[in-house]
Amino acid sequence: MAYWVKIISERKEYVINLHHVNVFCCEKNGRVTFWLPNTTMAIVINPHHHPEDYQVIKYLERLEGLESRDTHWVKITYEGKEYVINLTSISSFCCESNGRITFWLPNVTIPIIINPVNNQESYEKVLQYIQQATGHSFYSNSNRPISAASGEG
Repeated sequence: MAYWVKIISERKEYVINLHHVNVFCCEKNGRVTFWLPNTTMAIVINPHHHPEDYQVIKYLERLEGLESRDTHWVKITYEGKEYVINLTSISSFCCESNGRITFWLPNVTIPIIINPVNNQESYEKVLQYIQQATGHSFYSNSNRPISAASGEG
């Protein structure tokens, strides 16, 4: 279902269907960044300075934990920022021997790297998504499945 919003950014007006945006980055100061679909162009809003941008925050609040046939939203804290990511938009995942999982955000070259020690809940959600969506799982050197609950990584 479409969720159209009008946003003014850098003296330009945009009408955007937020339903097609797959990544939002929220900072502690309230600033929110998202990338226009099928582009590398970032839109940065600050609802504190532009109250009309609050509509994006309302949309984000609806996304947390939302799962459906074509979406799987997770919240991941990475480098002091909170990312809200639709995992169905990710096309590859990489697991290192130490258990860290890396994936790249769509349309941009930003890697997200999570590990079971400092981001346990998000790590487990990503592992579960990979298993459910792909039928594959990552294994540790001991040939046992990597799991945040097992303490490996």
